[in-house]
Formats: sequence, structure tokens, C-alpha cells
Amino acid sequence: MDAPLARQPFAADTDHGPALLAPDGAGQNFYAIDRGLRDLLPLYLAGHDFAKLEPHFDRLGRLAGGRLDELARIADQHPPVLHPRDRFGRDEDWIDYHASYREMENIAFADFGFHFMSHRAGALGFDRPLPAVAKYALQYLFVQAEFGLMCPISVTDTSIHLIRKFASPELQDYLLPRMLSGDVATMWKGTQFMTERAGGSDVGALETTARFEGGEWRLTGDKWFCSHADADVALMLARPEGAASGTKGLALFALPRRLKNGRRNAYRIVRLKDKLGTRSMASGEIRLEGAVAYLVGDMNAGLKQMMEQVNLSRLSHGVRASAMMRRCLNEAMACARGRKAFGHTIIDYPLLRRQLLKIALPVEQSLSMFLFAASAMDRANAGDKDAANILRILTPLLKFRACRDNIPVATGAMEVRGGNGYIEEWVNARLVRDAHIGVLWEGTSNINALDIITRAVGKSGAHRALGAALGQLLDQARACPASFRDRLRATLDRALTFAEHVAAEPALEANARRAASSLYHITSAVLMVWEASHANVDARRALLARLVLEHRLSVQDPLAPAVFDWEGEAAELIFAERSLSLAEINTLIA
Repeated sequence: MDAPLARQPFAADTDHGPALLAPDGAGQNFYAIDRGLRDLLPLYLAGHDFAKLEPHFDRLGRLAGGRLDELARIADQHPPVLHPRDRFGRDEDWIDYHASYREMENIAFADFGFHFMSHRAGALGFDRPLPAVAKYALQYLFVQAEFGLMCPISVTDTSIHLIRKFASPELQDYLLPRMLSGDVATMWKGTQFMTERAGGSDVGALETTARFEGGEWRLTGDKWFCSHADADVALMLARPEGAASGTKGLALFALPRRLKNGRRNAYRIVRLKDKLGTRSMASGEIRLEGAVAYLVGDMNAGLKQMMEQVNLSRLSHGVRASAMMRRCLNEAMACARGRKAFGHTIIDYPLLRRQLLKIALPVEQSLSMFLFAASAMDRANAGDKDAANILRILTPLLKFRACRDNIPVATGAMEVRGGNGYIEEWVNARLVRDAHIGVLWEGTSNINALDIITRAVGKSGAHRALGAALGQLLDQARACPASFRDRLRATLDRALTFAEHVAAEPALEANARRAASSLYHITSAVLMVWEASHANVDARRALLARLVLEHRLSVQDPLAPAVFDWEGEAAELIFAERSLSLAEINTLIA
């Protein structure tokens, strides 16, 4: 029998034993305690949509801090197990999952309908697909409890997108009713298999081949890193015989796990990966032995089509990183407010507050960034071309920077808890392990930085649409001091110019990550000032914007003693357990 979650200390026990340990975040409502999310959702969602969805945000917040958190802890300790053959020696490979993982699947797929909420009516009582802002806000809450399962959720969602957009009517009729089902017992989950030993980021080096014989396509090859290895249908790239080398010769295929007659398709899960993190979810290696597959879309546009799924996954990864950072902040704050040392609650110590600021700042930056990106997606889906350009650059920006920030944030939160943070019974150890996958899945930091600078900036000019939108937001933020907005505007101009310069000069490629980071930081700072200028949004976001400006976008002398007078006052206000008005903080940002 699994051990229950440790109870929180009672007031009467404060002088001895377990009550001397700092509490953790278990049992909290992760929506109710997230002032930023609660303030910003009415800003980014239509009023009637927010009114209908808020009870579901609250319900998922309770689940994430309660039952989902409990299930996630258990699933992490009981990873999936591969059975290569049945008792007769038949190659009917299957994967066993712990009951805790299956219960989380039921919550995600059946209760909330994560996989179909963007594609059809019916999720959470909506008479139409949910806005992207709502979907990603729900992902953000879910991942604060469980990160691993969000991979199967997301790739099912994105596989449906590709099939709806590119597949033939016959293939859509075959796959979509199963993939869009809300019945966990019969639905088909999706995934994508891309990585091979010959090619990860270098997609053009893939070796999997496709042969058309007997009226059907058959795939042969090996896929090296296959997350959600036992999905019912996998999208993958393969090179048809006789096709060109490199990326131009790749076509997109849908590979069903079982054929129409019910028999297993001709591919095998060779083994499962023994991973650092995401232990609840099965990643494996796949051997294709003439497996039947269905061509999806234009044979000569396979990579271009697949990149739509990759970009959707990148946006989801940015949201997931934001979610894990929020959980880290929840844990750090619970510890800082619940632990005493040397006669004081540790949040009273200036150095600890400074450490908490280093955790809180990237959390709030990423929240504004993903909500703004999701809002751009909603507008782009409605036909707004400027919004589509903004989304083009925001997607890799969020993936690049939030996933990188997640690693030091997870480590910093573990340090706040101290030695207990290193023990697997506490959630910090899992957060540290899971944080690292974000810089690997869907492209490393280098790949995403190059996409931002050489493609989104250099080829698409998407930064111009972003710059224009941010300038308009600064114009609207008139409640904030003009001098501060002028500093932000000048820094925005410099960041855009820097990115253009790096994009135009191949010799400056080594600056791509720095240029991408500058775009991320100035975008987040402008967003937080614009958000804080609204009457119903807490003004501490403007204080956070100044911290971005001072520490991410200004020159620092590492050998000069720093005076933290304004930052000390800012920290007192940021961590005060009350709402702030612009009138209280305008002198600190002016």
C-alpha cells in the first residue's frame, strides 16, 4: 500500500518533531493561490468565456494541489514496464502502467477533454472549441502536479491538428472519430516519432524509408527516442524510395499501432528508455519492419507539415516550463513562510528574499509570455496576419527562454527547502529532474535560438509585427510613469535592432542566444507594465518589469558593490500578502 502524503504541522505541534519541518505545497488550490493567473485570465479571455471557465480553473487548481499531486507522486515511483512478448512468444509488445497513471489519464482525457478541446465542442460544456488561452491555462494548472502525462496529451492534440489540416478525407474518416472520442476505453491517442540515431536536430539525415507496394505504404527503419511509445497512431517522417536527399525528400506518414483487421502492425517497441525525468510516461525505441502507414498530405512537404506539430509542441513546452516554475515558486514560498531559523521566519531575511525574487521573476515573465502567445494564436486562427507573425516569433521565444529558466528556478527552489529538497519523498527532486527535458524536446536551446534569429527575424521579419504590437501596448499603459515607459521603448528599439543585426550577419551567429534572450526579456517587461496598468490587475507586475529591465537588459559591473535599496523595498511589496496599486509603486519604477 502506498504511503499517504505527510500531513502538514498543526499549530499545537510547533515545538517538536515533524512540525519543525517546513510545509510543502500539497493540499493547496493552485489556482486560488496564483494571483497572477487570476488577474490576467480576465484580461486575455472574453468575459463570458472567463465566467464559464473559472469554475473549471478552480476545480483543476484543487485537483492539481490535491488528488493529481498525490497520483503524480505515486506514478513517478512506479514507471511503466514493457512486455515484449506474450506467453506464447508472439511479438505482441505492450506496456503496463500503474493505476495512478491510468487515473490521471481519466482526469485528463475523459473529464477535461484536453486532447479534443481545441478541435470540437463538448469539452467542459462548451458549445465550440475552447480558446487557446483557456487550453494553455488549463495545461498550466495540470502540469503543476504532473508533467509526464502532458506529453501524450499534447501530442494527441497536435496530431489531431495535422490530420485535420493535411490528411485526405478518407484518412480523416478513419482516424479522427477515434482520436476525438472522449471515451478513454476506446479513444486513440497520438504521438510523433522523429529522432533517429542518424538525426536529431539534423532532420534531413533521417534514414527511415517508405516503399509503396501492393497499394500501401510500408516503413522500415529505427526511431531512437519515441515518447508515448505505445500510442495508437504515430506521425513520423520517412523518405520514399527514389526521393531526394535531405529534408526535401521527407514525407509525413501516420502509423497505426493496430491494422484494420485488429492485428499488430509490423513494428516493435525494442526497449523503454531509463530516463532522468518524466518517469511516469513511456519513452522507447521503435523498430519498423515494413509497417503499414498512411501518407499524410503532400509527399513533397513532409517536413513543412510536421513543423506545424513541432511548433505547437514548442508552445506547449513553454507553458509546461512556466507551470513547473510556478510549482517551484509555490514550494519555495510555502517553505519560506513556514520555516523558522535563528529566531525568524526565513522570508524575513534579505538574502533569502533576493533568492525568492530570482525564482519569482522568470515565473511571472513566462506567465505573461504564454498568455500573450495564446492570445495571438486565437487572433491568428481568426485570420489576423499580424497575430500570426507575432505567434511565429513568440513560440520559439517562449520555448527557448522559459525552458532554460526552469532549470535554475527548480534548483533555487530546492535550495530554499534545503536537504529535504534533495530527497525523493519531496516534490523538489522530481521538479529538478523534469526541468531538464524542456531544453531537449522539440529542439535544443541552440536550435530554437537560430529559429528565432535566422528565420523568424531574418527571413520572416516577424519581429517587426511584435515590435509594433509592443509599442501599442506601451501607448496604452498610460497609468504607468512616462519615464519608465520611455526606458522600455528605448530598450525595445535596441533589442529589435540587435536581433536584426545578428540575423543579417552570418559571422555574428554566436550572438543568437543573447539576441533571443533580449527579445524575450523586453517583451515580457512591456507585457507586465501593460498588464499592471489595468485597474483589476495587481501592480506588482510593474515592479517585476523594472527588475527585468535592471537585471536582464542593463549593464552590470560584477566587481562593484551593489546597493539594493529600491530592490529591498520592492521585495517587501512583491512578497506582501495583499494587492498593490500603481500609486504605491510608481515612485519605485519612475
